[in-house]
Amino acid sequence: MAAPSPTTAAATHHRALLPAPARRAALAPSSALRLPARARARANRGRICVSAPAALAASTASPPATAAVAVEGKPTVLVAEKLGAAGLALLREFANVDCSYGLSPEELRAKISLCDALIVRSGTKVGRDVFEASGGRLRVVGRAGVGIDNVDLAAATEHGCLVVNAPTANTVAAAEHGIALLCAMARNVAQADASLKAGKWARTKYVGVSLVGKTLAILGFGKVGSEVARRAKGLGMHVIAHDPYASADRARAIGVDLVSMEEAMTTADFISLHMPLTPSTNKMLNDEAFAKMKKGVRIINVARGGVIDEDALVRALDAGIVAQAALDVFTKEPPAADSKLVLHENVTVTPHLGASTVEAQEGVAIEIAEAVTGALKGELAASAVNAPMVPAEVLSELAPYVMLAEKLGRLAVQLVAGGGGIKSVKVTYASARAPDDLDTRLLRAMITKGVIEPISDIFVNLVNADFTAKQRGIRVSEEKIVMDGSPETPLEYIQVQIANVDSKFPSAISDSGLVTVEGRVKDGIPHLTKVGAFEVDVSMEGSLILCRQVDQPGMIGSVGSVLGEENVNVSFMSVGRIAPRKTAIMAIGVDEEPSKATLTKIGEIPAIEEFVFLKL
Repeated sequence: MAAPSPTTAAATHHRALLPAPARRAALAPSSALRLPARARARANRGRICVSAPAALAASTASPPATAAVAVEGKPTVLVAEKLGAAGLALLREFANVDCSYGLSPEELRAKISLCDALIVRSGTKVGRDVFEASGGRLRVVGRAGVGIDNVDLAAATEHGCLVVNAPTANTVAAAEHGIALLCAMARNVAQADASLKAGKWARTKYVGVSLVGKTLAILGFGKVGSEVARRAKGLGMHVIAHDPYASADRARAIGVDLVSMEEAMTTADFISLHMPLTPSTNKMLNDEAFAKMKKGVRIINVARGGVIDEDALVRALDAGIVAQAALDVFTKEPPAADSKLVLHENVTVTPHLGASTVEAQEGVAIEIAEAVTGALKGELAASAVNAPMVPAEVLSELAPYVMLAEKLGRLAVQLVAGGGGIKSVKVTYASARAPDDLDTRLLRAMITKGVIEPISDIFVNLVNADFTAKQRGIRVSEEKIVMDGSPETPLEYIQVQIANVDSKFPSAISDSGLVTVEGRVKDGIPHLTKVGAFEVDVSMEGSLILCRQVDQPGMIGSVGSVLGEENVNVSFMSVGRIAPRKTAIMAIGVDEEPSKATLTKIGEIPAIEEFVFLKL
């Protein structure tokens, strides 16, 4: 079979990343307060874009913790814990902001069905009951800080709610506090201060230990752990780290040796904790762990209180296994007034001050406000914790392919006859880059969104795409093809195939027996380039009419005349054919949806053998 050569009948126009309706919806989400959850979800579909963070808005006034007066057309954001004034000012530019601090679980559940977003710190538990009580309205939960152990991620994902955090703004503050505790503990600063203020001059009692040449083991080598390592190296310490997900290259760049947990425990003079609280890290430092440590080890914890078995730590302190501990976090906050751990003479404590600097509080407020407002606008959040995690530079590069991926999914499923029988979707990515250099998680999520939404009443987003596909028994497989080309271009084309189904447009069935569509990005605009075995070239905007016809003169004019009579504007046409005067496929882009009568007239043109109308 000869390779088809597409002929373009009309030039395409340069447009922004989003279609105009989606741009308008993203910038001004209308009637979000009045629509029921299902209708609102449908109104928000397709609103995906990638943009720079919103401009910062600063305010020094301290806002009252009162409910906002709702403004029609604006989403509502519930701020359940204190947030910096600069962040609140940024939120108020876009949304109705309800500052209600200290809500009981019952009060939170009662309020949440009226809110599109929720912002919390570490004190508010956002469990499955909260997502169920929201009735599907809650779209974003923002955690003003790094840890997200107080948010039920599984429940959020199942309910299609994006969870974002503020992972960078308080990194330096937490690291600085860890170093402050390290130094204060080593030199008995807190104890000596209390002693002197009590009228004593006990110089010999508070002899400390030097940090130079000592080994510091960092457990959890993420953002904060890395910053602690940099500062500890400056103090002349030998730094080792354990983290099963840490990059060896990043560790080497800082001058840190990655070691096993066993080596970290047994060789360290100081151990600093920087891991999240998860089922696997809960009470990770227990009697068994302390028994492995070098006698006289010193412990610093500015991460999460629950990673230490506090009773076991008291026993280790009393036995002299642990010489000292410096703690900013506790299993229960605030701890009991008679806590043996807090009152222990060899323990230095602070009341969860890791992020408590003026700069960090303002930075966290701004960072979480930007993430929440961006998510409500439909933007992709680099700080999302239950969606594909894609670096900001990758988001920017993949932006036009995101739209292409979703539209190919929507197109493919509309070509299936009776779409409920879809069980297998194959996605092929062709690129000049090596497979390991191409992150396709985001694209897979968008194809899944495109495939599922037109044939179900489920609102699919980046958060719940994989979960929803699995729940509906749809297997999405991926293949990457390396081809000649410039590695500067992320993708040459994306192909979507659906197996074991019939098609309402049989020409969409390729030689392999699969419904097949293929597309690529041209000048930043998604284009459909193949349907079945036929090559076409049309911009994927508006709606599309596909016709299989006998290739003969006057066909473009015949179809165009029918559409013109009904005042349906044609935006572009493309014809792909096997050979002159043989079978061809004509793809026609239209700005308006033709009436059934108009489509019937097109089908009655003698040379047209089959046709289908598709919404993109």
